[in-house]
Amino acid sequence: MKNRFTSMIAIGAVGVLALAGCASTSADEVETVGNGNDDQKAIDIAVFNGWDEGVASSELWKAILDEKGYTANLKYANVSPVFVGLSTGEYDFTLDVWAPNTHKEYIDKYQGDITDLGTWNDEASLTIAVNEDAPIDSLTELAANADLFGNRIVGIEPGAGLTGAVTDKVIPTYGLDNMEYLTSSTAAMLTELTAATTAGENIVVTLWQPHWVYSSIGLKNLKDPENTLGDAEGLHAYGKSTFKADYPQAAKWLGDYKMDLDQLGSLEKAMFVDYDGKDFGPIVAQWIKDNQDYVDSLTS
Repeated sequence: MKNRFTSMIAIGAVGVLALAGCASTSADEVETVGNGNDDQKAIDIAVFNGWDEGVASSELWKAILDEKGYTANLKYANVSPVFVGLSTGEYDFTLDVWAPNTHKEYIDKYQGDITDLGTWNDEASLTIAVNEDAPIDSLTELAANADLFGNRIVGIEPGAGLTGAVTDKVIPTYGLDNMEYLTSSTAAMLTELTAATTAGENIVVTLWQPHWVYSSIGLKNLKDPENTLGDAEGLHAYGKSTFKADYPQAAKWLGDYKMDLDQLGSLEKAMFVDYDGKDFGPIVAQWIKDNQDYVDSLTS
């Protein structure tokens, strides 16, 4: 009887170890999309807070990937944390990296830990914009007319590449040191821009194209004869270092992805101008339906 009891304990112990081994193996397994697609199923898309071209393209790709069998999640963060997250693998990819100038500092810093998946638009540009009826047309005129703009330049996030370009190049080049340069957030800048133009007041803001606000508010970009903001840039998709190994099919799609300013402007208008909510799913679904041939071509 004693021997039988001892044997039962031994058998039970073996069973527990076997179950533990099974749990360990199961934990190591990664769920894939299936149906011939070996990409990992879960995919996290990092989105820069306040960068609406990135929000629009990310919402579009979330809808596309979900339809293809992935579980796509949007993860919002500021620029610096996004690059850190890509470098550590916390995020899988992002769609709003501006190169070669705006995000050069981050690309150089993390170049060994992130991977360029491709350029999907090459018409992006940084701008200094004023209300369309403002009395000046060039940055060369701003210092002499600063009082007409309340001696203020309204900017966006302190860590943005655009903010750095304005601080390091625009202000010293055009002698704007006596103007107050306000930096807080894109949302705050847009609030001030809307309020000023509605009240018929002059305002100068840091902006970029593509951006939906150009189709919503009458604006003009100040000429930049010294090219302090640089030439047109590319909008890139960047992934974590192992992205192509973990998501070979998605990497191919993103590498081939192209979207021009008219297409992007149409999507941004539907999301941010014609719609006043936060649930973009139905809006993007309708835009996809209205542009089905183009969307289908992205994964053909």
